[in-house]
Amino acid sequence: MFEGIITPIVTPFNRDKEQSINYKATEDLINHLIEKGVNGIFILGSNGEFHVIDEEEKVEFTKKVIEIVNHRVPVFVGTGACSTKETIRLSKKMEEVGADALSVISPYFIKPSDEELYNHFKDVADSVKIPIVLYNIPKLTGGNISKEVAERLAEIDNIRAIKDSSGELENLKGYIEAGRGKEFNVLVGSDSKISEGYNLGATGAIAGTSNVITEVLVKLDNALKSNDVDEAKKLQADIDVLRDVLKLGTVPSIMKRSVELAKIAEVGPARKPIREVNQEVDEKIKEMLSYYKL
Repeated sequence: MFEGIITPIVTPFNRDKEQSINYKATEDLINHLIEKGVNGIFILGSNGEFHVIDEEEKVEFTKKVIEIVNHRVPVFVGTGACSTKETIRLSKKMEEVGADALSVISPYFIKPSDEELYNHFKDVADSVKIPIVLYNIPKLTGGNISKEVAERLAEIDNIRAIKDSSGELENLKGYIEAGRGKEFNVLVGSDSKISEGYNLGATGAIAGTSNVITEVLVKLDNALKSNDVDEAKKLQADIDVLRDVLKLGTVPSIMKRSVELAKIAEVGPARKPIREVNQEVDEKIKEMLSYYKL
C-alpha cells in the first residue's frame, strides 16, 4: 500500500455558480491515472483543495471515488483538521464509507507543542482501525513533525507511514531512521526530491505532478527500483519543466489547467478565491505540455 507513485488528485469542479464537484471528470481522471500505472489515489489533500470543501461534500466525494476506483488501487483520504474532535469525526466517517487509509495533516494556523502533536495523532489513530499516513508540510502548517515525535508515533500499530513535503532531506532521513525495524514507511511529498528520497530509503512518493505527467513519474519509480541511474536522472530532471510552470499561479490553478489542456479530464478551476489562469499563462502551459508531447 505504501509504495510507488500515489497521485494526490485535484478535485474536479464544474464551472457553475456553486463550483460543484464534477463526477464525470473525476471518473475520467481516475481511470486515466490507473491505466497509466499509479499505485494509489489520494483525495482531499492540498492539490485536492480539502480546505475549501465542506464535510458533507467530502464524504459524498469519497464515496464516489471509492466506487470509481473499485479496489483497483488503494484510496487514501485526507481527514486532517485544526481540531482533534473534527479530525476524529471525519476519520470515522471515511473509515465507514470504505477508505483504505487516511492521511492526517498536522493542525494548522495554531502551532501545537510536540506533546500536543503526539496526542493529537494518537487520539485520531485510536479512533479508527485503518492505516494512517501522517502528513508533514511545515510551510503550510507552520510546524514540523520532529523525528522524535515520528519515532513515538511509529510505535502505534495503525500509524503506518509519513508523507514528508518539507523538501528537507535531513527530515526524510530522520523519518527513515525513526521507522527502522517498524512497519512505518516514508513517502516523499516533494516531487523534486523523489530520487534522493528513494536513495535514502523512502518506499514511494505522493506526487502532485503525476496528475499531469503520470508516465514520467511511473517510469521514474520503475527506474529507481531497478537501479537504472541514468534513466532516473533524466526523468527526475524532466519533472522540473512542469514544476517551473506551476509557480505561475496559486495552488492548484496551474495544475488543474494543465490537466484540462492535456485533455486528461475537464477538472475545471480551483475554487474561489483562486482565479482561473489567463491566456498568457495558458500559452506557457501549452509550451510545457508540448515538451512532454501531451
